[in-house]
Amino acid sequence: MRLCALSVDLDEVPCYHAIHGLPPASGPAAHAVYADAVPRFRALFKELGVPGTFFVIGQDLEDDLVRERLRGLLDDGHELSNHSLSHRYDLTRLPPGAQRDEVQGGIAAMERALGVRPVGFRAPGYTLTDGLLAALRDLKVSYDSSVFPCPAYWGAKAGAIGWIALRGRESRSVVDNPSVLLAPADPYRAGTPYWKPGPEGPLEFPIGVTRGVRLPYIGTSVMLAGRRGAPLLTAQMDGRPLVNLELHGMDLLEAADGLGYLERHQPDLRVPLATKEAILRGVVTDLRRRGYGFVTLARAAEVWATR
Repeated sequence: MRLCALSVDLDEVPCYHAIHGLPPASGPAAHAVYADAVPRFRALFKELGVPGTFFVIGQDLEDDLVRERLRGLLDDGHELSNHSLSHRYDLTRLPPGAQRDEVQGGIAAMERALGVRPVGFRAPGYTLTDGLLAALRDLKVSYDSSVFPCPAYWGAKAGAIGWIALRGRESRSVVDNPSVLLAPADPYRAGTPYWKPGPEGPLEFPIGVTRGVRLPYIGTSVMLAGRRGAPLLTAQMDGRPLVNLELHGMDLLEAADGLGYLERHQPDLRVPLATKEAILRGVVTDLRRRGYGFVTLARAAEVWATR
């Protein structure tokens, strides 16, 4: 059976300020992901009858609203997974012990606040190393979903970091080793180095890229492609055993959510919410028509573990 997993990284608005080298976010808009986007995802996924995997930053669980929103997702049967303790974009540049602490800290925060032990992990900024993978293996994490073997994304990210520097600001983002572009685009057990298959590593579910030229198949690219372009991207995913469509909370936010000041840095905020929801409805309908069934990443890990 062909499978599709919809995952949502719950990076709050301050993370985008860090990416673009902006001053710290403040005011109600700084919490727009949990205040506005999470209820929208919950309602849309319920309407479509699909499960989601939501990647949670551990330190966010100190907030009452965050815990309330996440308990609602659990009530609906969605998976909650680990997006590290504090979402440091330079996670892979920290000493090995600090990397392990970020993974373990995210696990502990979820267990403490929600009574849930996450079985998966996604690194901030999709950046992985063999050392971080070793920490996942030692902590018995069932799967990782961080590898993004997409030349267009890698080049755009490197260019954006350079452009921000030229503007006199400093982005917190870092680029992955370019060898990641050689990684498989379909699920594999990560070896050493992490972009090659191996016998003992955690299951790796790469971020979605199209067949052929490996264009990004993520929320940002789908939203910016629009109602006409999104079906074309989806058609190029047809045939992958797992369509791993990675979204962000930002994908169900718009400038009218108090984020107008950010839209020149985040062009996807210019896309109206109604259009974004229509695009996601169309993607799910299209993938179902192509024979894909929707599962959480935890369920996908169970399926692939038996292959």
